[in-house]
Amino acid sequence: MRYTRAMFTPRGFIFGLIGLFIFAGGLFWILVEANTPAPAGGPQPNALSLGSATSTAATSTAETFGSTTSSSSPTTLTIHTLPLGDGKVSSSPRVGFIYSCTPPSTSSSRVAASSSPWIHGAFWDATQKPTSGGRVFWPQASFSNVVQGATRFVFGNGLPMNEPTGIFPVPLSDPSALYGRDTAGIQESSFSYALPANPIFAATPSCLPINQPIGVTLDGVPLYSGVTSEGLDAGAHDVQDLCGGRTDSHGQYYYSSLSSCIPHINGRNTVIGYARDGFPITSLYDAQGKPYTNAALDACHGTTAPITMGGKTVTMYHYVFTREYPYTLGCFRGSPVSNTPGLRPSSTASSTSP
Repeated sequence: MRYTRAMFTPRGFIFGLIGLFIFAGGLFWILVEANTPAPAGGPQPNALSLGSATSTAATSTAETFGSTTSSSSPTTLTIHTLPLGDGKVSSSPRVGFIYSCTPPSTSSSRVAASSSPWIHGAFWDATQKPTSGGRVFWPQASFSNVVQGATRFVFGNGLPMNEPTGIFPVPLSDPSALYGRDTAGIQESSFSYALPANPIFAATPSCLPINQPIGVTLDGVPLYSGVTSEGLDAGAHDVQDLCGGRTDSHGQYYYSSLSSCIPHINGRNTVIGYARDGFPITSLYDAQGKPYTNAALDACHGTTAPITMGGKTVTMYHYVFTREYPYTLGCFRGSPVSNTPGLRPSSTASSTSP
């Protein structure tokens, strides 16, 4: 009974009132918070939990692909904001770079980037870049892709099959000549490569030559690396024709960046050519129809995934065409072979599909 009476002393009564007020205040605060609208977009995360923002968005169109740049760059890159590859030349394999056999030239006669209205700082706009004019077809073009035993023979005369080129030499009257013009006319240039039909990795990746073929596309056009001898982004700086091609000083017609004229270029993991080490080069899109990005590829600009070869689906390593530099190869994963003009398979071999 002493304990019960103590509860009703003046001091106990005062402490009881204080506790009651504290309880009521806490209940009121909870009710207010529960009825306060959440910020637009949902609750805001704690700042300490935020990492650097990167975009994983990619669509199946040919104009948009995911970003591999820092947060200071646009979160979504389009053909209007392609990252400029100038200076991305390395002395060893590196993602997004070209492992070059020769260092960039210190002298350049090119028009300064500031004079090229399609180049905007660290980006360039493919829709603003001029192309050289003309539409010339080459009925004498020839190309073959033949597998015999363990060897794939690819040979032709260097002219595009069933696809046009511009007019070469580029006329002085052509509007694109203001930014540079090819002065050599297109010449037949026979090539023949005996590639391994089942290529394997070399002990170490090897460098890419500059201004020489690194492979060939299935329309019979030689493929050069995506960097110029000056260490510049060839796709951004070189003035090309309607198919993205141009000539070298000897009149060899070639691609060094994306060409919309290559058969099946917009396919899904579709073979559109072969590198000089025998590994295939595939189209812009993966099996889900998403454009490949540098972030999805290794230092040689390749990956291992199911692709269709010879009418069969096989899982193997392959290089990938992308809209962003370095466009095709960053280095050779296999051992490149040399051009041996005139080399042909035996008469018992037959042409094969990609």
